[in-house]
Amino acid sequence: MGHLDHAAYGWLTPALSYVMASIGAALGLRCTVRALAATGATRRNWLLTAASAIGTGIWTMHFVAVLGFHVSGTEIRYDVPLTLLSLFVAMLVVGAGVFAVGYGRNRGRALVLGGLTTGLGVASMHYLGMAALRLHGRISYDPLAVGLSIAIAVVAATAALWAALDIKAPVAVAAASLVMGVAVSSMHYTGMTAVTVHVTPSDQALPGATAMQFIFPLAVGLGSYLFLTAAFVALSPTADERAASAAASTRHPIEGPPNPAPAH
Repeated sequence: MGHLDHAAYGWLTPALSYVMASIGAALGLRCTVRALAATGATRRNWLLTAASAIGTGIWTMHFVAVLGFHVSGTEIRYDVPLTLLSLFVAMLVVGAGVFAVGYGRNRGRALVLGGLTTGLGVASMHYLGMAALRLHGRISYDPLAVGLSIAIAVVAATAALWAALDIKAPVAVAAASLVMGVAVSSMHYTGMTAVTVHVTPSDQALPGATAMQFIFPLAVGLGSYLFLTAAFVALSPTADERAASAAASTRHPIEGPPNPAPAH
């Protein structure tokens, strides 16, 4: 049995992964708030942005944390297609949950359905990402810890969507995002406590890509996407601000050039 180290670089990977989870949650919640105040294509676009932000933030959190996961007696590689599938699943299932809240007519039912769907999406992403690990040996899981991690994911997702429905102030959204970051990180590390690796020493080369060849560049790219999108959302006027601007324009129309004097 290999010795597992979940933080081989000390607090660097847990802290950075928490930051990414919190940024993704903050951006997703803010976009959901914007969506609920909009209609038509604008609502759809905000919900799509929210789904991509939350999914990207959760995925980046997971794989930044996994960068600190080491197993004695074996190297670790990553199956590229399966890793990308985990990202797609995260965005798709989180999107389904966000849209359930954004378009649900019954608030309570939409919240339960959205939280359950989003939480299961988070858990699916986590365990798909773990299935993408390639090492010399076999990974097994403690069912109780797996079940607990899934429960944490569902509760965290439901709480985040509730915050999007009930909390509008930016400061309150930021506080909810920090709590969501703690919940997502707790889900990840609870799931990691379920892991046992039975190492089989071998000199054969492992298939897949190393963390620095694939995971690190992709995580940096997705992290950059989150920061740029966060800047765009922060600078975009809200529906109230646009309405106020339109009202001001109506009250104080811009005067054009003076009419020419009539010809004699």
